[in-house]
Amino acid sequence: MTRRSKLAKVAGLGLLGALTLSGCEVQGSWLSWGWPEGITDEAARMHSLWIGSTIAALVVGIAVWALIAYAAIRYRKRGDEVPRQTAYNLPLEIIYTIVPFIIIAVLFFFTVSTQNRVMQRSADPDVTIAVNAFKWNWQFVYPDTTDANGGEPVSTVGSSTEIPILVVPTDQTIRFELASADVIHSFWVPEFLFKLDVIPGNENGRDNVFEVTVREEGAFVGRCAELCGTYHAYMNFEVRSVDQADYEAYLAAREDGLSTYDALESIGQPGNSTSTRPLDLEREQSSAAASND
Repeated sequence: MTRRSKLAKVAGLGLLGALTLSGCEVQGSWLSWGWPEGITDEAARMHSLWIGSTIAALVVGIAVWALIAYAAIRYRKRGDEVPRQTAYNLPLEIIYTIVPFIIIAVLFFFTVSTQNRVMQRSADPDVTIAVNAFKWNWQFVYPDTTDANGGEPVSTVGSSTEIPILVVPTDQTIRFELASADVIHSFWVPEFLFKLDVIPGNENGRDNVFEVTVREEGAFVGRCAELCGTYHAYMNFEVRSVDQADYEAYLAAREDGLSTYDALESIGQPGNSTSTRPLDLEREQSSAAASND
């Protein structure tokens, strides 16, 4: 077998490994390299994209390192004689030009496919929740409900002393319609592996829309991921995912006039946030005043 054939086979094997592994779904935590798995179907797809891309990069990197090591050992200096020089190698040049383009095309395909799936909107979601961001807190509105105090939809709003809790059902398609009352905010739940900037004036509640299907029950911190002003760091919220029966019982309790705290307690959930807590504004303001004196 000629040297040219050997190089072509090595490149071909590297390409085959990269293309094959880039489509794999690897869920083992030891292969995540710090990337969380997430709690939604969409997060699982992004996790697979990350793992596949990383493995493909490692395969290409190992192939390159192997070729460098081979060249360094095979063609190391053995004396004063100058080795035979090769000015052009057309087959090899074609291989190392075409192979990277193929790898990039495959990674681009998987990236676009994942993005389209993550941003896909269903015609009839199971649950719709309106999210209103403002300086510096959140309001969560359940449009398909009616509270006991005037016929408005049930809503939860945070304050400087209360973390707003967004209650969602598991195993349901949830549509979030985001709107901002002032500046650009960003809705971010780390366990979703997703964030969406909330741009005011950009067809609030229509263009700022995404959907998820949550698969795990629990309490998960949410944050604003866009620097939006003085108290941006205080703009936290909590996502509380519960089963469908508890979710319906929670909304029924809210429609009967119970507060968020009491409605959560009625379904056996903690009434206060457990994943994050309000920061002490008075202490911060006192520290700022003291530093200015």
